[in-house]
Amino acid sequence: SVPDWGKGLLSFYIIYFLIGLPANLMALWAFIGRVRQPQPAPIHILLLSLTLADLLLLLLLPFKMIEAAYDFRWPLGDTLCVLTAYGFYSSIYYSTWLLMGIGIERYRSVAFPVQYQQSRRPVYGVIASLVSFLLSFGHCSIVIIVHYLPTNNTGGDNESLPACYENFTPEQLDVLLPVRLELCLVLFFIPMAVTIFCYWRFVRIMLSRPQVGRQKRWRAMGLAAVTLFNFLVCFGPYNVSHVVGFFQKKSELWRACAVLLSAFNACVDPLIFYFSSSAVRKAFDKRLRSLQGWGASLSGYCRKRAGEPAAEGKEGSLGMANINFTGD
Repeated sequence: SVPDWGKGLLSFYIIYFLIGLPANLMALWAFIGRVRQPQPAPIHILLLSLTLADLLLLLLLPFKMIEAAYDFRWPLGDTLCVLTAYGFYSSIYYSTWLLMGIGIERYRSVAFPVQYQQSRRPVYGVIASLVSFLLSFGHCSIVIIVHYLPTNNTGGDNESLPACYENFTPEQLDVLLPVRLELCLVLFFIPMAVTIFCYWRFVRIMLSRPQVGRQKRWRAMGLAAVTLFNFLVCFGPYNVSHVVGFFQKKSELWRACAVLLSAFNACVDPLIFYFSSSAVRKAFDKRLRSLQGWGASLSGYCRKRAGEPAAEGKEGSLGMANINFTGD
């Protein structure tokens, strides 16, 4: 049976999947429509790439669910183990560099507006996304290398099932721990430092300009806060485990909880999409109005079944008035 803490992790993975997948698919649809328009800005390319990174992580979550359900043993074979681990960890670091690129674009757009307008070429966004992809997926190839080094992955309650990317030998740790530290420094701390600087300057400039409306100021602060939350809460513990593991010469047992927090990033990023893009805001608002209309219809049906036709008619007409008003 699954231990209590394993059930908790499994529950969180399910919640992440159910929330993150529809939100990111909606954002993907909005960004594809925006990118297909003439001369999309580089930031739209970066946002689209971040959506794809989130979707990759979310599509791998069912395998993490199976792993948690089997008491963190792996019943799916070597090939799926290495592909799942490689894709999962690569998507995390792909996201950190894309978040840095988005932060740089936001800062440039307000600090150097003339130069920014002159350099808004889609090819720059494609190059930035490609470089981020190569850095993250190239660095995380250590997952494949270490997996096929000599190892002893058996043991525990389910002796017939090995662990996936755990129970490393001393020889494996000699290779893995220094690379994890380098991953933390290059793919986490550098992007985080650059992103914090860019958003600090971005928010200060937005707040210092009286012509900027209140809604734009709130969106700027919301964007900065959500991005900071991503780095500190979602990615921070996982990367701290790299540093701790390097100095203690072992792979920390609490890394499973840190990986869980990293997966939460896929549920947080839709807020970044909402604050960053009017296309996403329109898509989310349209979906919200649809849910409100569906809720009003369901409420009216329930009232009618309960024998309250008068109240149902009044409520139904009021609900339709609200929907039409917000739609205008």
